[in-house]
Amino acid sequence: MAEKTTHYYVPEQSPWPFITAIALFLVAFGAANFIQQNSGSGLVTNEGSSGSYILPLGILGILVMMFVWFRDTIRESLANMNSAQMDRSYRMGMLWFIFSEVMFFGAFFGALFYVRILAVPWLGGAGEEAMTHELLWPNFQAMWPLTLTPGGATTEAMPAWGLPFLNTVLLVSSSITLTIAHHALVAGQRNRLLVSLFITLVLGFAFLFFQVEEYVHAYTEMGLTLDAGIYGSTFFMLTGFHGMHVTIGATMLTIMFLRALKGNLTPDNHFAFEASAWYWHFVDVVWLFLFVCVYWL
Repeated sequence: MAEKTTHYYVPEQSPWPFITAIALFLVAFGAANFIQQNSGSGLVTNEGSSGSYILPLGILGILVMMFVWFRDTIRESLANMNSAQMDRSYRMGMLWFIFSEVMFFGAFFGALFYVRILAVPWLGGAGEEAMTHELLWPNFQAMWPLTLTPGGATTEAMPAWGLPFLNTVLLVSSSITLTIAHHALVAGQRNRLLVSLFITLVLGFAFLFFQVEEYVHAYTEMGLTLDAGIYGSTFFMLTGFHGMHVTIGATMLTIMFLRALKGNLTPDNHFAFEASAWYWHFVDVVWLFLFVCVYWL
């Protein structure tokens, strides 16, 4: 019996992965140097030093690579070069990418829970009391959020039922409209697809607008900043990185909207849309955890 084989398209050699790796290195190095410079201990502290241009150069490189690499991938899809095996490869790749993002946020949630459940009670004298707050922080009160820093500065906790709740409604609604758009695409209902996807984009960019408003309010009126103790650090790390992911997801959906306008997406060939939808739903789920754990509890 002849062995059954599966033929699939193998892309030609591409320089984009190698160049993207270089751009990612520049982003990591530039970001670390930028943080050190702003803390007064940078690798190079003179004005116009490397940190002022390495990070923007790396970000620009990633944006350019995303454009040219995705352009090539879209052309391959439109030319029907992708077999069923290649389609499965794309799906597995996207699922592993989302899994890596789950682990990314899991690390930050882990830091938040460690501080709230272990570190703060320990500093308050819980456990064996081998070393309590009396040695580290006089007049410390074990509570969360910590609105008083060791330096004496005070801040306010961000309430859940203002802009955060509004943003929750916006993101949950965007998942609903995106699901409607997906069903419309599968059913070949182009107008319904465009309208639903456009509403999704409006809701997504509205979320980003109100998050900027929230940050401005936190900095100018609440004293809640990135260096406002462990509460400020965890708050902005979690919500800031989530906002970055919303921006990425909104960019992906914008590209899907433009492709839908051009008629690139069909009921039988639209994995790019599915991948973008998976990513957007993941971002929405992360926000629900953020709303409960960061704002509400």
